[in-house]
Amino acid sequence: MTRSDDTGTGFVRVLGNRDVLVLAFGAMIGWSWVLVSGFWVQTAGSLGTLIAFGAAGLAIALIGLTYSELASAMPKAGGEHVYTHRGLGPGWSFVCTWALLMAYLNVCLFEAVALPTAVEYLVPQIRIGTLWHVLGADVDLGFVLVGAGSALVVTVVNVLGIKTAARLQAVTLLAILLSGALLVSGAVAFGSLDNARPWVATPATGILSVLIMVPALLVGFDVIPQSAEEIDLPPRRIGVLLVVSVFLAVAWYALVAFAVAMALDEAALSASDLATGDAATALWGHPAAGAALVLGGVAGILTSWNAFMIGATRVLYALAESGFVPAVFARLHPRFHTPWVGVVTIGALCCLAPLFGRTVLVWMINAGSFATVMAYLFVPIAFLALRRREPDMPRPFRVRHPRLVGGGAVVLAVALLTAYLPGSPSALLWPYEWAMILVWSVLGVVLFVRYRVRAGRRPAPAATSPAPPS
Repeated sequence: MTRSDDTGTGFVRVLGNRDVLVLAFGAMIGWSWVLVSGFWVQTAGSLGTLIAFGAAGLAIALIGLTYSELASAMPKAGGEHVYTHRGLGPGWSFVCTWALLMAYLNVCLFEAVALPTAVEYLVPQIRIGTLWHVLGADVDLGFVLVGAGSALVVTVVNVLGIKTAARLQAVTLLAILLSGALLVSGAVAFGSLDNARPWVATPATGILSVLIMVPALLVGFDVIPQSAEEIDLPPRRIGVLLVVSVFLAVAWYALVAFAVAMALDEAALSASDLATGDAATALWGHPAAGAALVLGGVAGILTSWNAFMIGATRVLYALAESGFVPAVFARLHPRFHTPWVGVVTIGALCCLAPLFGRTVLVWMINAGSFATVMAYLFVPIAFLALRRREPDMPRPFRVRHPRLVGGGAVVLAVALLTAYLPGSPSALLWPYEWAMILVWSVLGVVLFVRYRVRAGRRPAPAATSPAPPS
């Protein structure tokens, strides 16, 4: 086991190949593959869904290539913050990192509500009684207890160390893979290609409606650069694993969607509230199969939640290290070497999240998706800037045709960003989701002004006399 610095007070390098893949893949495989696979097939068609995931996956992989080079060149905690700070300066770096923190934090808060929703499918008795309503959403006491209790578990695991978090990730990911194998094997043995018709839904623009959802589903590969100071691998391997994790996640979603299409015809899809679970039940002829799929979905929520807790706290750590947020968030636990103040703070917010109901948190996750794509825009810009300004920087993972890859990544990020703007069929809701972005932006402006004022008050470094000859 090696340490990231010589003093023994920094992060500890403990993550190997399997740990890194498990963290990134688990971050990208949440609850959506259970909840909305039927919507994908109905909207785009079975083959149309594969086209949507393939095209969007290629775009994310292109962006991921720029991450891979930068992560191998600068394997530091904070990922995007480090790259953009060096390539674009502190101002744009703060914009990028602050947007990313919003995205990560919103996912963590959402999972605290998504988990009890998933558990209810297996144990309907968790509903104890409605406490109140928030914008049309019930807030049930049982949901609050399950969500807050799960938040405590995730918080404790992340305080105890990233290796402990990786072990939790491995166990829960095994449950996901087993449930997915159950679905896909059932589709091969008992499914029908006739059910998968139409191959492309009418109108074909439904492919676009699915495509714009994919970037939000693939958020999580960037957990790898966030935890780079805790990875005990050669820098080039970090870049390779990042790209591999994206392709694995795209393959997973595509397999699940096509298996659902083979299991349920158009009428059955329309009547289903949880298509993936109903598909497993239909294929195997027993409700236990559907329950197993939902159990895999619960595990997916935990892997996503756990990974984004790691990502959010490392981003917060990097911001504190740079002086943008209070320095307390840069404190590492003396025994476990984790940014425990950030972990506890985000964990406390997760405990409170179920009190606000599902409607508010759905708006938050949509706003967070917009913030994620903002970060995806800045990273390839920093990639191109550093290729121009620092061509001789050591790059263990070196992207071929950097202008083509970097320029393509910028264009694709801009295209994805426009999908959230007014006039698009997937535009963010006004005023709710845009208000969340505005409030977060105002808070960011306050912190940035504080940073500039504090930086302006620092005395200039004193000139030092030359050392006397020895």
